[in-house]
Amino acid sequence: MTPILSVNGLSASIGRVPVLRGVDLFVQPGETVALLGRNGVGKTSTLRAILGLLPPMAGQVSFKGAELTRLPAYRVSAEGIGYVPQGRGIFPTLTVEENLFLGLRKRPDRALIDDVYTRFPRLLERRYQAAGTLSGGEQQILAIGRCLMRSPALILLDEPTEGIMPKMVADIRKEISAVASRGVAVLLVEQNLRTALKLASRIYLMEKGVIVHAATTQQLSDDPSTIHRYLGVTL
Repeated sequence: MTPILSVNGLSASIGRVPVLRGVDLFVQPGETVALLGRNGVGKTSTLRAILGLLPPMAGQVSFKGAELTRLPAYRVSAEGIGYVPQGRGIFPTLTVEENLFLGLRKRPDRALIDDVYTRFPRLLERRYQAAGTLSGGEQQILAIGRCLMRSPALILLDEPTEGIMPKMVADIRKEISAVASRGVAVLLVEQNLRTALKLASRIYLMEKGVIVHAATTQQLSDDPSTIHRYLGVTL
């Protein structure tokens, strides 16, 4: 099977500081893959480089077999890659529905709107409510819903459970699983190891801008020494 996303030898710097040093990873169509590592190792920079928000110095990014490496960010998005950034990127004074439609060139088809509201009934209940009045978990669901309004084939999720109340984390996991079950590929950056193990079929571990370990979820679950070495946690 040809990967929907291929990243080969991707290197990038912020100013004069190298943050990515030859990153290699891939995601298959409909697959959920997690990218894990301690803070500051380059996980968010990897997503930003894939999206064209961080110009690469070397390497290649391919999506559906077409090279994206030199495309501007708006073109990458138009190719069918969605992005839910760390911190969610919600506009608090706009309503839920205004946030959902933000950035679209025209009002989406009614069927797409209904599909998002059916998938996320909380958003339907609060569609005329200011987004800033939602809970952190509800805002995360809104960010995912807004991403889906573009009908992406791949979604990049950056720390979707960060700052979410523990009782809401299970809801976020459920929504991400539901998205993946419809055939949307997911590349997930996540600090919550248990969330990553529940959602992903494969996991990449990153350290100092490099992928240092790749394994299936089961292989990593059976390898606590590697988890502790690179993540500093125990299951």
